[in-house]
Amino acid sequence: MSTIESYKELLKAHHLSVTSIRIAALQALESYPHSNADQLFNVVKEELATTSKQAIYNTLKTLVEHGLIREIKPKGCPSLYETRVGDNHHHLVCRQCQTVVDTDCFDAAPCLEPMDKQGFVIDEAEVIFWGTCPSCQHMLNEVGEHNE
Repeated sequence: MSTIESYKELLKAHHLSVTSIRIAALQALESYPHSNADQLFNVVKEELATTSKQAIYNTLKTLVEHGLIREIKPKGCPSLYETRVGDNHHHLVCRQCQTVVDTDCFDAAPCLEPMDKQGFVIDEAEVIFWGTCPSCQHMLNEVGEHNE
């Protein structure tokens, strides 16, 4: 089955209309995970010249609400989206270049437990690890060597 066909089946299984913008958004996210709405708009616009930013925002909202994509909200950054859903993974974010990568969790969901659940039944823990990616570490080391 082609990727487009699998997206059509996925949308139908979630009782959503199969639209060209939904298919294009899913394809874009598969190719460019952790993209924000503006980045997705630019990718989708290449395929669907008549699309608008509002259509992208509406599509992302619908896909998140139906659990077809995941929204990630790193502090100080626009919301990011990915198609990797239904598993227990977290994210690493570079403070320098804002690169985002997935990192699997050691345990079953949720992998963290609060000290006091206050009556909640916890089913997910969202964790974002912040640091410096290898490329930026290398660049910072080179800059440091030149400044000595």
